[in-house]
Amino acid sequence: MPIGAATWSFTEDDFGAITITLQRFLYDAKARCALLVDRSGQLVATVGEPPNFDATAFATLTAADFSANDQLARLIGESDFNVLFHQGEKESMYLADIARRVILVVLFDNRTTLGLVRLRMKTAVDELTRTFEGVFARGNARDATPPGFLAGAEDEIDRLFQ
Repeated sequence: MPIGAATWSFTEDDFGAITITLQRFLYDAKARCALLVDRSGQLVATVGEPPNFDATAFATLTAADFSANDQLARLIGESDFNVLFHQGEKESMYLADIARRVILVVLFDNRTTLGLVRLRMKTAVDELTRTFEGVFARGNARDATPPGFLAGAEDEIDRLFQ
């Protein structure tokens, strides 16, 4: 399966479902912020407290971090690591794979614990995986359009501009 967001997009309903899932997760886990990043490094969504850093650069680094850790996993005989955890003195982040194409990044501080974040993460990951699998299935269905299907439309558009 290809990595990245080259052929998919989500609807307003999808975005609503994603936002509700993440808001509920943040509340239940007492975490600060959740970011969704596609595997190519594009920021997909941010929910919760706005980050106080460049979220676009962060998204790129997150994707690179996940890719590097995939390679480390292969070196030790694993196919991948589907979660990563980085702990700092004041801030920590927990990253989880969503449907092999999106990364959920959760930022949290000492108002919560890693155990609570991990506990609440499973439900959120399952819900987001179902949502994104639906999004990807629609994208794949569009990609399956027979060659030449839109050729008549393209010819008509060309005639309009002649």
